Amino acid sequence: MTPHIELLKKYLLEQKHFQFRRQVDWDSLLPRWDIDRDRQAAVILKTVLSEEAKHPVFLPNERIVLTRTCANLPERYPSEVMERLRKEAYFHEKGVVFNLSPNFEETLSTGLEGKRLEAEKRRERALEERDYGAVEYLDAVLSGIQAIYDLVDAYAEEARKRGMIEIVSMLSNIPRKPARNFHEALQFIRILHYVLWCEGAYHNGVGRLDQYLYPYLIADLHKGVLTRETALDLLEEFFLTFNRDSDLYVGVQQGDNGQSMMLGGCDRDGNDAANVLTILCLEASCELKLIDPKINLRVSKNTPIEVLEKATELTKQGIGFPQYANDDVVIPGLVRLGYELEDARDYAVAACWEFIIPGIGMDIPNIAAVSFPSVVNTVMRSGAGQAADSFASFMQVVRDELFVQADTIAASLERVDMLPCPILSMLCKGRIERGLDMCWGAKYNNFGIHGTGLAPAVDSLESIKHLVYEEKSHSLEQLAAIVDKDFQGEESLLAKVRHEFPKFGNDVDDVDEIAVQLLNDFADSWENRINCRGGIYRAGTGSAMYYIWHANELPATPDGRLAKNPFPANYAPSLDVQVAGPVSVIKSFTKPDLTRVINGGPLTIELHDSVFRHEDGIKKVAQLVKLFIDRGGHQLQINTINRDQLLDAQEHPENYRQLIVRVWGWSGYFVELDRPYQDQIIRRAEMTI
Repeated sequence: MTPHIELLKKYLLEQKHFQFRRQVDWDSLLPRWDIDRDRQAAVILKTVLSEEAKHPVFLPNERIVLTRTCANLPERYPSEVMERLRKEAYFHEKGVVFNLSPNFEETLSTGLEGKRLEAEKRRERALEERDYGAVEYLDAVLSGIQAIYDLVDAYAEEARKRGMIEIVSMLSNIPRKPARNFHEALQFIRILHYVLWCEGAYHNGVGRLDQYLYPYLIADLHKGVLTRETALDLLEEFFLTFNRDSDLYVGVQQGDNGQSMMLGGCDRDGNDAANVLTILCLEASCELKLIDPKINLRVSKNTPIEVLEKATELTKQGIGFPQYANDDVVIPGLVRLGYELEDARDYAVAACWEFIIPGIGMDIPNIAAVSFPSVVNTVMRSGAGQAADSFASFMQVVRDELFVQADTIAASLERVDMLPCPILSMLCKGRIERGLDMCWGAKYNNFGIHGTGLAPAVDSLESIKHLVYEEKSHSLEQLAAIVDKDFQGEESLLAKVRHEFPKFGNDVDDVDEIAVQLLNDFADSWENRINCRGGIYRAGTGSAMYYIWHANELPATPDGRLAKNPFPANYAPSLDVQVAGPVSVIKSFTKPDLTRVINGGPLTIELHDSVFRHEDGIKKVAQLVKLFIDRGGHQLQINTINRDQLLDAQEHPENYRQLIVRVWGWSGYFVELDRPYQDQIIRRAEMTI
């Protein structure tokens, strides 16, 4: 890391840029709220960027600019308006288009002038055809482009006054015209990414950055304009921009902001597309050790072990990167769901791990979730469950309940609506030509369903199998009464179910077969369902924040989990369970057919940081990743933790301000997390190799 980057990083970590922030009274600046949705989005963006243009900010010696000064952003509509809209349709989360990865590549090569001319020409045709809906959308696009120009011009003028010739030269070309080099391409992406947040879109990923920026980098390297070292310096400064304003972004917790990046993998023709920029991105993240951008790496059986070792160097830093995605499983899984092969090969991830296709997908990959332990709990108390005369019959009732859950969720999603984001839509393929915002749908309009608490459900089913159907020591009614009183007075039974029965994650075929069956039944319950937007439903193994939310809704469970204790995050062994080690976990968790639950959700493994104190630690962990790939795993997240350090951080947070942990699909600063999230991380199983 150069002194230049060290200075900028220190400036950000010390939060010196906070001095430029201010609260804005948006109610006094914005008009009434009864205008067209596209126009409303355009008015808000123009107003926000106009406010930002009043206060250009330049950090010390920076070469990539734009820093937020408005600490708050206006809501798209007041709460009473949104309340009325939500009575008419289901609006997911904040209700706007979000969780997408745009097509930055096209805009980099055309410049915004290309988009503006296309929009003006298409508007003329819309007027001739009296397609006033298209006119409203295109007017919003044109308004947004002009607002971007005004903001950039304000920065250029201030840079000119300060004698910042390089910045003036860049902003005189981009974003109006195509990027001429790697530096301009990075600055162009910063402008667009910054604007998307100001527009109200959130969880904005940058997709396959090493693919669409590679031509700019390789051209500069060949010309001698850049060396590998100077390119890395620029890239690291670009990475720092993701951390300037991220504390202001929407999320369940600080760090949950969706600034994800996908590296490596194959191209649309199936050829290996990893390149020098792939490696530089890994190196930049490794040196900076910051929570953004969130690094994902596509791999396959053909990925060289040297690349896995380079990625493991990043894992060693303890920041929760990279998250791996296995092309050998993900691409066939997406094709199975109806994605065209060329599109499936171009997949990236949404905010956390859900697979999306950049530029052409309007999937909502986290629209709902099914709690597996809740399903088991319901069946344990149902007449059909209690009438089951064998464990196989009981599992059939579990399957039936999964279908009931799916019916209930699907019925609640009979009308799903979204508020438009014209600039985000403009950055996606074909939207100007269609004259239609992404909120109305795109090539892919699928809904993703998380499956939470798989391991506690499997372990609970194993307990039921032993106690009710094999030992016949308890009835289901008795078990229900015991969990309702949180195992009080049943300490010996609690110890038995926790420690004597085999658990999912120890490579025990009988237990693992329950997981295989449960995931297959889950996938079956969503297969062939068409959603209200003409897409399908995608089952997945992720949990998001539901691992705490769903757990809070349940009493104790037959596996020995006590009331309100959280589930494991994503696809992982139960908390406090003794597992033989990461190899047995990988073997257990790769037995299901994961192409059937390809919405995403990584197998999450925690390694004690002592693993990396030995010279061969990197090689051993890289071999673990290789084992996961070869056995048909879909997604993998390896974290480096130290429980003693985390406990000390809870007691003395002032000493651990920069301690980073993986939470679920994102990383955050441990001391900034709410206590339930901290406690859950501490309880995850530390493993060694």
